[in-house]
Amino acid sequence: MTIRHRSVGTGGQRVIVLHDWFGTSSGWGSFLDYLDGDAFSYVFLDYRGYGERADVAGDYTLAEISSDTLALADRLGWEDFSLVGHSMGGKAAQRVLADAPERVRKLVGVAPVPASAFPLEGEAYELFHGAAGQPANRRAILDLVTGGRAGAAWLDRMTTQSLTDSRADAFAAYFTEWTTRDFAADVAGRRLPVKVFVGEHDAALTAPVMEATWLAHYPGAELETLANCGHYPMYELPVAFATALEAFLAD
Repeated sequence: MTIRHRSVGTGGQRVIVLHDWFGTSSGWGSFLDYLDGDAFSYVFLDYRGYGERADVAGDYTLAEISSDTLALADRLGWEDFSLVGHSMGGKAAQRVLADAPERVRKLVGVAPVPASAFPLEGEAYELFHGAAGQPANRRAILDLVTGGRAGAAWLDRMTTQSLTDSRADAFAAYFTEWTTRDFAADVAGRRLPVKVFVGEHDAALTAPVMEATWLAHYPGAELETLANCGHYPMYELPVAFATALEAFLAD
């Protein structure tokens, strides 16, 4: 099976990037323009049911994302690589680590969901659970996780993008996956370079959440809180975020 993907750069340092619940391989804003393509080779994977792979049938699970990621790396001839995962993609990246720890050089979580279960209750559950079929819920989530600071044009654009670039059945299935799956025991104690970025205005995946999960799971993991930013640093701080990311990924 050919695994469609997006590539940026031709450098010797190999990086696979996994997107969030709302996003796709193309949903990274102007951030892509500021990556160092001479030093790095980045590959952005769409999940089944999303983006360029919206027509690819699947079970829409984290295990499937991991399997597709490793299959793509094999097709590229990449024996090892670094992983970057945003939000839900941060949990998917950890599934890859659990499945093939010998292949992952460095791990970066960007406002990432932990490997443990991330249950939502009450109004939060209703808001997120209803997002598969309700555009207004998607927009409200985007507003929430960016701290109510984003303009209407950006919120509308991101909402429309998420609706047109993902299948509702896949979107709903991945919600169950990232909120309920718990494989923390499979990654806890892994020793590799790990860095976590969070935005100071992110109301969901906060620094205290990272300290209780990611930093507890990975000895020596680094946490950086990005000022003047919420859940989407690739849109909110593209130049600064690209610089900070590559400073960690560089050998």
